[in-house]
Amino acid sequence: MHTPTDEQAHAADTFRAGHHLVLQAGAGTGKTSTLGLLASSTRRRGRYLAFNKDIARDAATRFPRTVLCKTAHATAYAALGHRYTNRLNSPRQPAWKTGQALGITRPLRIGDHEIGPRALSHTVLRTVTRYCYSADSTLAHHHVPRMRGLDAADDHAQLVGQVMPFALKAWADLHNPERGVVRFEHDHYLKMWALTGPRLEADFLFLDEAQDTNPVLEEVFAAQRGHAQLVMVGDSAQAIYGWRGARDVMSGFDATPLTLTRSFRFGPLIADEANRWLTLADAPIRLTGTEANATDVGVLNRPDAVLCRTNIGAMAEVMRLLGAGHRVALTRGRQQLAALALAARDLKDGRRTSHPELVLFTSWGELQDYAAYDPAGRDVQPFVDLVDTHGPDAILAAVDQLTDEEHADVTVSTAHTAKGREWPTVQIGNDFPPPKDTDQHDAQGRPIPEPVSDTDARLAYVAVTRARRQLDLGGLSWINTHPTTCSVV
Repeated sequence: MHTPTDEQAHAADTFRAGHHLVLQAGAGTGKTSTLGLLASSTRRRGRYLAFNKDIARDAATRFPRTVLCKTAHATAYAALGHRYTNRLNSPRQPAWKTGQALGITRPLRIGDHEIGPRALSHTVLRTVTRYCYSADSTLAHHHVPRMRGLDAADDHAQLVGQVMPFALKAWADLHNPERGVVRFEHDHYLKMWALTGPRLEADFLFLDEAQDTNPVLEEVFAAQRGHAQLVMVGDSAQAIYGWRGARDVMSGFDATPLTLTRSFRFGPLIADEANRWLTLADAPIRLTGTEANATDVGVLNRPDAVLCRTNIGAMAEVMRLLGAGHRVALTRGRQQLAALALAARDLKDGRRTSHPELVLFTSWGELQDYAAYDPAGRDVQPFVDLVDTHGPDAILAAVDQLTDEEHADVTVSTAHTAKGREWPTVQIGNDFPPPKDTDQHDAQGRPIPEPVSDTDARLAYVAVTRARRQLDLGGLSWINTHPTTCSVV
């Protein structure tokens, strides 16, 4: 490891003094090497809870042997999950088959909508998943997700009344270690383990990527405070998984707050770009680039990676690049895009689709109207445009043409999927829209745009900090003319 920075040395001193820590580590600031420094500064035994298996494996090579490096799921599996090994290896099956086995056999009428067994089955399984992500001790009404199109409170209440008995039946089914009708997932045994109130035997605990921790794991971690020194590490400004149950637990955690702000990934110019978004996100840190790293911000003709805001935006970028003769890789998202294209084909052919997002639409025209005129349908518009421009078959053909990253000229990714990754040169995709204009005008008569939302600022921060050498702002170039002084809340 390089000579520790003042911030890293201070973190090691504070750790040795026995304090609980919250370490805000900006993009590329040497988070893992700092934790390695902390672990090496003591003979006490520790545990490192990693976000995924690859990170845990990497950490194990960099930490002393006194630290056990595992994911939360691996920890839960060793304690309880192994009892369900037989069920974990069961084959995948469509949600409607699971629903049928639970007794969901007839369509349900709510208001003007008929909800088929497939849609109901999917909602039941999503209810169980949402419960598993939560810290709640019992499965309850608020775990039932809202269904697109059932917006009235009475309609949703009716849905809840129908879903809850089946969700409780599914959760009971999952507790049989030998057999059952619901496919057993890793999040199921993690929740079961958390409900036992586990004690993690260690003198200190490191929780990595704490800003994206699900409440279920947050509760387990916080409960160890009585016997272990707790260290949370992450970057609040990279908290971008709220939509799947994660929440930033760092800001409210009772511990000594410290920061890592010197980025070793890039130089001052990219650090300046990162800081614009950190300011808009009202983040607790600002970054300093490493002077020795020559970085540039400007137009790229052949980027190593193009980062988009949505899966649909990524697919549009893939189509464009394939059309220009490039070999293209797409990081994850292929299956979701193929499923959406198949759903579009069904609707265009006059058939209902079982796709959970589009199940209540009877035709492609109905979906087009929803996207164009219903405020709740704005997020579907890019998908409708993509299908109307290229057609479902062309999208499916493009998915088949994708290559792997080693052989690609360019990698396309969403900003979410790019988290934790880096490339020499990065271009931002063109599906990052500027804030809408308000009814107010400045002194020159120009409309004043809405402030940049925290969510958008955090996602932009993740995107711009993936580049090591050169960044092309692309679809985020509007920030250069946005009156950001009005936008910092």
